[in-house]
Amino acid sequence: MCQARVFLVGPNGQEEEIMQDVISLEVTREGIYLKNFFDEPRTIRGTITKIDFLKHKVFIQAQEES
Repeated sequence: MCQARVFLVGPNGQEEEIMQDVISLEVTREGIYLKNFFDEPRTIRGTITKIDFLKHKVFIQAQEES
């Protein structure tokens, strides 16, 4: 299967997997909209910092709350 896994990158560089089997990713005004086969879609506020196509991983730096 070629679905991606999405990781949230914290301020210290730690990575937390927040979603598996992602089939759709869309950057919107509200944030990064993620959809997979099994769960409800999620919108994450942050910035995509890296995509590893070989390992099917997406890394998002969380937007700090103001």
